[in-house]
Amino acid sequence: MENDQRPAQAPAPVRVAVLGASSIAWRRTAPALRDLPGVEIVAVASREQGKAARFAAEFGCEAVVGYQRLVDRDDIDGVYVSVPNALHHEWVRRLLLHGKHVLAEKPLTTRAADTAELAALAAERGLVLRENITFVHHGLHRRVTELLAAGRIGQLRHLDASFCFPPLPATDVRYRPELGGGALLDAGIYPVRLAQYFLGDDLTVVGAVLRMDPVTGVDVAGSALLTSASGQTATLNFGFQHSYRATYALWGSTGHLSTQRAFTPPAWLSPVLRIEEQDHAEEIVLPAEHQFAAASAEFTQAMRHTRSTGKDTGHSAWATTTIRTAELLERIGACAHRVHAREQD
Repeated sequence: MENDQRPAQAPAPVRVAVLGASSIAWRRTAPALRDLPGVEIVAVASREQGKAARFAAEFGCEAVVGYQRLVDRDDIDGVYVSVPNALHHEWVRRLLLHGKHVLAEKPLTTRAADTAELAALAAERGLVLRENITFVHHGLHRRVTELLAAGRIGQLRHLDASFCFPPLPATDVRYRPELGGGALLDAGIYPVRLAQYFLGDDLTVVGAVLRMDPVTGVDVAGSALLTSASGQTATLNFGFQHSYRATYALWGSTGHLSTQRAFTPPAWLSPVLRIEEQDHAEEIVLPAEHQFAAASAEFTQAMRHTRSTGKDTGHSAWATTTIRTAELLERIGACAHRVHAREQD
């Protein structure tokens, strides 16, 4: 009998859609999804017909006006949600109830209880749910972890992290408190998650300050002091009243490690780590990586895995950290001393 030489059938493509034609979807996440092998963008939904049509023309997909029409479709496996923060809980929940996997823009929700509810719902239904915090997928931070484990700066004593950028246009959704605006949820989530990345989830908020805009009522900047279960400390700074800065530094018993452009490096950028010791300084140049592509790939690979297993095996670890992030953000907001942001005369 002759051997059957027919090629194996290619796996079915992962069909994704975009709910919310936002700037981050347009510039970063949708291109990353489109460029992944075996992934097809089927549709984009917006409440504005013009936005939906423009997005659809760029990504070769169908334009859908209205979010619910996208939720109800049966030709979509997963959905990237990029609507204003305060709408995340409602639409992610609807998608999960309709059997869709979800990659939601950060923050997943504006309340820790809502984040925990969505995580439990995804687990119950065997669906993949992820929060699109992309920097954790960049190899820069894995390399730092390796250097820490190798003792390059001795015992880690303190972490300092900042993510700040200049003021946004007055019409930006981040200045609307009813839509979940403010610097804590938008920018503060980055240094908070970084502290978890290096110090673990068992963190305590010792104190915080939020700088409030008296016109819009949202926080436009802030700082927080955290401590770990083993006594390490972390100072975190965030806001959109500053020149751009996205850095962190780890201070150890024998050395100091720092890096720039830590949270939003362009895909072409080769990150640089600087290690300073008592009588030695060294710079390590790392390969450029596309962290949005890596985050999108992790999401779609998890979707493929659940096709055969019916369960997201990465859910438990993801949910534990994500819920803790939401709790820490909520605690910072609850305990923060609030000051008014006034420009100098």
